[in-house]
Amino acid sequence: MKSPGGVVERGAAVHELQVGDRVGVPWLHWSCGECEFCREGNENLCSKQKITGVTVDGGYAEFVKAPASHAISIPDDVSSIEAAPLFCAGVTVFRALKKASVSLGQRLAVFGVGGLGHLAVQIGLGLGADVTAIDISDQKLELAESLGASTTLNAASNNVVKELRAKGGVHIALVTSASRAAYDMAFSCVRSTGTLLAVGLPAENICFPPIMMAAAEVRIQASAVGTRQDLREVLAMAAAGKNPLPGRHTLAVRSKQSVRSVRTGQVSGRIVLVMP
Repeated sequence: MKSPGGVVERGAAVHELQVGDRVGVPWLHWSCGECEFCREGNENLCSKQKITGVTVDGGYAEFVKAPASHAISIPDDVSSIEAAPLFCAGVTVFRALKKASVSLGQRLAVFGVGGLGHLAVQIGLGLGADVTAIDISDQKLELAESLGASTTLNAASNNVVKELRAKGGVHIALVTSASRAAYDMAFSCVRSTGTLLAVGLPAENICFPPIMMAAAEVRIQASAVGTRQDLREVLAMAAAGKNPLPGRHTLAVRSKQSVRSVRTGQVSGRIVLVMP
């Protein structure tokens, strides 16, 4: 998308857009900059926020109108196809890992190597973690291995809890799967003082035994998309060479087929729809 020009953002450094800049429109279409959450630096939780494609029109279109205050410049070293998955999925897992304070050498387990998980593997590696990927699809685990995961485990044929506990448990378990079983498994893999990051959204409620949470001082932490600053940081990581590997389909010809592939779990990585 081309920017019409504009200046941006309350409570932070001003970022000016120029006519002709290549920009992206994130999930967070607009935030007020004045509510308690915005003032605290948590604009992704803004009480008056507008959401692209949900509360305002956007997506699946050749043209979209967006406020200059929230359109984000894309670095020259990142193609539009590479950037697209970062504006929602990428910034979501980035913020989760950032809030968990991932540090060099920590053991990170990513449960679910789908549209969110394959980005979590790359971002976790970029933050210095030792990444294990867990899924029930060998194809998706092969993708995780190609992206740099040090260990891959098929939950259908491996005792994931036993294998990760044998290594001392994980410092951080990031669940991108929408499966309640994945959450149950992930909780059991977290070492004492570790963190379980809730990103995937199961249809069922999830729960964990309070006595185990207390005995091990395990933290349960959730994350919702990300701020403009989070997005700039993950784009900077991509510009440094840590890019996603999206699929590519043409909007006019393949959009229905692409959606069907997502629903049936046949996609490795992220599909990006492009104009013919």
